[in-house]
Amino acid sequence: MIKCFKERDFICLNDFSCEELYFYLHIAQHIKYQTKLGLFSSVLRNKNLAMIFQKPSLRTRTSFQIGMNQLGGSALYISPNEIQLGKRESTKDVACVLSGYVDGIMARVFSHEDILDLAEHANVPVINGLSDLLHPCQALADYLTILEHFGRIQGLTLCYVGDGNNVCHSLMYGASKFGVNMKVACPKGYEPDKKVQKEAGANGLSLTITNDPIEGVCGADIVYTDTWTSMGQEKEHDKRLRTFIDFQLSSELLAHAKDDHIVMHCLPAHRGEEITDEVIDGPHSVVYEEAENRLHAQKAILALNL
Repeated sequence: MIKCFKERDFICLNDFSCEELYFYLHIAQHIKYQTKLGLFSSVLRNKNLAMIFQKPSLRTRTSFQIGMNQLGGSALYISPNEIQLGKRESTKDVACVLSGYVDGIMARVFSHEDILDLAEHANVPVINGLSDLLHPCQALADYLTILEHFGRIQGLTLCYVGDGNNVCHSLMYGASKFGVNMKVACPKGYEPDKKVQKEAGANGLSLTITNDPIEGVCGADIVYTDTWTSMGQEKEHDKRLRTFIDFQLSSELLAHAKDDHIVMHCLPAHRGEEITDEVIDGPHSVVYEEAENRLHAQKAILALNL
């Protein structure tokens, strides 16, 4: 089974079967257990990962770089000014040149088209570190966290509260594969992408979209939120604050969730906006476990795909 992943891109959770995604999670659990014991594999010895960043990130850069190091390989950070993807140099040329140097490419970009172009022209695996449409590495870490906490994934109810963005989309694709009942509570006009809804629905996703945050959170096992204003949307900040104010994760809103619910946030968090200090630092929060699991989930991707 491992061989079927080799030299395969990791762009969208919808590209994988339920069995394949569970295999990633099981490998991530094994790697995490070994890491806690101080045991590190050299499975990626002498292998190199190019990390292209158009957007800065604490977790993405740190987790991929440390992940490669712990697996015996190395990672090269390429800043926005060094490439200017699609401007200073065509995406095709970047993909072809890097394919001659490295064993894999991870890219964190603005446009999802850049990820698709890299994957089309590269001769090595391309990993989507984030695009405006999807954030599959985050979602894989999220489902790893859910599996650890509940001991299962199928049949749980996940409510995403806020902007129907890239994180929401990847959670939806994951929910369709794992058999999660998903609810999205967002202001009118900020619903998830229609194409994503259609594709995830074709896989049997149980999806409820509501403009009422209480209706969304009611009976949820997992309540998830993200920043209301992503990078590139700074000019909309004040408008979004006014629009999303009723969708803040507060103790009052979460009183409608199940008693044993968990709270998730992919970070960075804008405390006092989409989530209160009381909630993110409270007993239901698994936010920091979720952040740590970015390392372990991505090590599974690296070990299996490179």
